Amino acid sequence: MRTRTTGTASRLSGFVWAGVAGIVAAAAFLAAAEVVALLAGPTASPLLAVGSFVIDIAPQWLKEFAISTFGAYDKVALLAGLTLAVVIAAAIAGILEYLRPPLGILAFVVAGGLSLAATLTRAGTGAFAFLGPLAGTIAAAITIFLLARRLRAADRVATGGEDAAGPDRRGFFRLAGIAAASALVVGAGSRILSGVMTSITAAREALRIPDPRSRVTVPEGAKLDVEGISPLFTPNGDFYRVDTALTVPEVDPASWRLVVDGMVDRRVELSFDDLVGMGLDEYSITLTCVSNEVGGGLVGSARWLGVPVRDVLATAGVSADADMVLSRSIDGYTASTPLDALTDDGRDAIFAVAMNGEPLPLEHGFPVRMVVPGLYGYVSATKWVTELKVTTFAEDEAYWTPRGYAAEAPIKMSSRIDTPRSGTPVSAGTVAVAGVAWAQTVGIERVEVRIDEGGWQSARLSAPVNEDTWVQWVLEWDAEPGTHYITVRAIDAEGNMQIEERAPIAPNGSSGWQRTLITVNGGAAPVARPWTSVDG
Repeated sequence: MRTRTTGTASRLSGFVWAGVAGIVAAAAFLAAAEVVALLAGPTASPLLAVGSFVIDIAPQWLKEFAISTFGAYDKVALLAGLTLAVVIAAAIAGILEYLRPPLGILAFVVAGGLSLAATLTRAGTGAFAFLGPLAGTIAAAITIFLLARRLRAADRVATGGEDAAGPDRRGFFRLAGIAAASALVVGAGSRILSGVMTSITAAREALRIPDPRSRVTVPEGAKLDVEGISPLFTPNGDFYRVDTALTVPEVDPASWRLVVDGMVDRRVELSFDDLVGMGLDEYSITLTCVSNEVGGGLVGSARWLGVPVRDVLATAGVSADADMVLSRSIDGYTASTPLDALTDDGRDAIFAVAMNGEPLPLEHGFPVRMVVPGLYGYVSATKWVTELKVTTFAEDEAYWTPRGYAAEAPIKMSSRIDTPRSGTPVSAGTVAVAGVAWAQTVGIERVEVRIDEGGWQSARLSAPVNEDTWVQWVLEWDAEPGTHYITVRAIDAEGNMQIEERAPIAPNGSSGWQRTLITVNGGAAPVARPWTSVDG
């Protein structure tokens, strides 16, 4: 009985350590792949390839959930989830190899095949990208084979009535420790060394952007002095980031090239110096993500230095039959922009190289990105742009179009309440209700605010910089104790009113008036009101 109990305990313990063995083998897989990626190029990294593949195949609702829930940390959440899935799958593979060899090895072979497929289908894949998954698969197979064999030998010792902590079990621990430590050192070292070897930070810091031929004139009164209101120009560190890149691409300005091809008279290829040599100007433009909910924060304004896209297209000679430009990022992402939005003399669509007085931040498209007023970013604001293909909507479609979004997406006029915020009570008395409103390419004429079910009151607007930049607004409210709903709406310079009806972000952007519940302290106890949805 004692032998049976000991054997059973050893078997259960074996399951646990078999799972650990699988995880160690997975670590060996990643370490070996990262070492090879160091030599063969970053596209040989299976972790990044699989992560990018997951982003590509994720359904629309899941992408929207990730952005709305995690915001700028959606990529971190993806990596955390992917890591957890790898750990669980690796532990299962370890148990399989322990119980029914070589099923665990076969599981890692399958995983290697899947990562190989993800790697080879990734944009910009090098000729030797297959070596990363191959090396990882071999390392994992050898590791799991040796560790599982040690565990089974330890089981035989235990069930034979001998000390389960004998040579075979100690050998397993020793081998697992060496393998885990080696994987950690090699994998982390490869990542660090890769970052040092390919770091673009130094190149960005050394880059000298020529002075622009013209600068934006900010009129007096363009900035309202209201606590809690969004600044006229969003600091680079606070500017929203939404893209499909799992890791920020590192593009050296010295080797960057922009190719213009497709339905053109001549193929054009420009270097970074060629582009900035065409002459830079400063532009003030508000950008909006299609994932921005009513009252959301996926919108920001900046001063950009850039070259008009129409000037670049003119050097290639655009066919009269074309109606779309398919822009492509270095990571393979594509956006479909109406041709007339890029060639219209009245719209400042640009290739931007600087943002708020400094070269573009890496996460915002360094060294070159597109900025197009009046269009949601997914059809216009391609980061790390490397190619323009002049084509037609009938011939080509971009990344988001088959995923349920419109091929053309003009930004909907909107307004937002920045202060006071729902959930943060204010004191009775004069309260500044303030925020921003935008209607790119047209401009804001008026912003109106309603308290509860009262009449609409006109807010005071800041002096507009131009029709492509949001304006600030403020209304002085004599707030009485209780709970109150504040609603805001905007009217553009052509007399159009902001859409009241609610619409989701797909297929072409959200709409609706923002309505926020505010608690005012002081005096009598607040009057209870029925709760409805609160935005922002």
